[in-house]
Amino acid sequence: MDLPTLKPSEGLQPAFLFNTLQSCHKSPIFVFLAVDLGTGKCLANHSNVAYSLDHETNQSKMSGQTPQEDPFDPMMSPGPTIPAETIPESLRFTDLDLPESVIKGIRDAGFEVCTPIQTLSLPITLQGKDIAAQAQTGTGKTATFLITIFSRLLTDRRRKPAGPRALVIAPTRELALQICEEAKLLGAHTGLEVLAVFGGVDYQKQEKALRQGPDIVVATPGRLIDYLKQKVFRPGNIRIVVIDEADRLFDMGFLKDLRYLLRRLPAYNKRQSMLFSATLSYAVMELAYEHMNNAQEVFASPQKITVEEIDQVLFHVGNPVKFNLLLGILKREPWHRILIFCNTRTGVEMLARRLQGNGLPAVGITGTVHQKKRLKIMQRFKAGEVKILVATDVASRGIHVEDIDIVINYDIPQDPEDYVHRIGRTGRAGKTGRAITLACETYVYHLEAVESLIREKIKVLWAEEDWYEPDRSRPHKPRRRKARRPRRTGAGRVKKGKRTPLKAKGTQRTSPTPHHASAHR
Repeated sequence: MDLPTLKPSEGLQPAFLFNTLQSCHKSPIFVFLAVDLGTGKCLANHSNVAYSLDHETNQSKMSGQTPQEDPFDPMMSPGPTIPAETIPESLRFTDLDLPESVIKGIRDAGFEVCTPIQTLSLPITLQGKDIAAQAQTGTGKTATFLITIFSRLLTDRRRKPAGPRALVIAPTRELALQICEEAKLLGAHTGLEVLAVFGGVDYQKQEKALRQGPDIVVATPGRLIDYLKQKVFRPGNIRIVVIDEADRLFDMGFLKDLRYLLRRLPAYNKRQSMLFSATLSYAVMELAYEHMNNAQEVFASPQKITVEEIDQVLFHVGNPVKFNLLLGILKREPWHRILIFCNTRTGVEMLARRLQGNGLPAVGITGTVHQKKRLKIMQRFKAGEVKILVATDVASRGIHVEDIDIVINYDIPQDPEDYVHRIGRTGRAGKTGRAITLACETYVYHLEAVESLIREKIKVLWAEEDWYEPDRSRPHKPRRRKARRPRRTGAGRVKKGKRTPLKAKGTQRTSPTPHHASAHR
């Protein structure tokens, strides 16, 4: 077979690559590309020609459209990319072939028209195909895979096996609970049982529920692996697996745990796999290529990572007056429920304490707070009892509240992807929201990376002098507990309570004698 040759002076031209693939679509071929490890870009000349490979017909196609600026080269994708122009602008759930019980749950949730990610994904996932989807936080990713799971399990004519048939892996406990709550709403009429499995709660209670064989398991990796090793969770009958917030799973160090679980599931061609993330990276797509069956990439809005309904503004402020500006913003901005982010646990505790000192109903939540207390705080925040919630990025993934008016980045995140997840807590389900960022001299150096990721400049506003409100909170003086020395009696034994004098060496213990008896001696 004659292959086209590449001249050194020509570089990697589109015509050469197209002719090579066209000639070798039925034969094995090795293509060596020089890649910049820092950016992941191919070190060759690019052209305004986008490529896609049809894996079903093993034919290469070339289009004359200009490729969109995306962190992924079309030639590096694990599967074909779904173009947005091929999908109708508005798609109703009634237009899809869904079971009647699922349609009832969708009506109970108040959904009528599909969001962009649902419009792009559902026609693919309902056919049992794998996808790797990128969409902004709060655009309906959870409903996408839940509707798919319910529909696929209800229409599955195979004999119902013992044990769960669908598995959803989430990075945090709060997110797992949120998925279960939405699953119980959408699947109220399906008769399918959903179980949340995560750490920090009664181990034996979850074990008993898991042994009863729920249909769908929503779990965090750590507790699920524990049950897997105990042979309580049996993954042999899993037919659908969902990896939600894949980028956060990577950031939290769950990559090895995730691979451990995926390798013990049925083979990738015997199950359906779905991966959802607010941002996609090469590491995430490598996982999709390794453990998924020709996953199709879906980009709801590749040119804009953040939601358009979110108004993003930024204030440059110095550290000494940063809290004073925050008080002014809270006084002047109209709000009903606010979420404030800090980079550290100490910062969350300090900020919540100072806001309370100024008469504001603020509560702090971090990853070190006990699980039961965290759940109680989240329930109070959703119910409107807590108006201001101060949190770290670890706890942010479980905060799924529809009516958060403003998200304030008190500290610019050190990881630019955290910015996307933070502001995604507002402007959810098509509603408008506002994201305010305070850029101080400590964290302003991370602003460039954030703007590079979201591919836009954040609008800068300058606060007037009357925006800086005085701080009325008292300085916090941490209480120092005095170390108590153990009180010893007898042969080195510690005795609690009333202190008794130690007896001298060589003396013998004598029984007490009455005073009148000693007087006659």
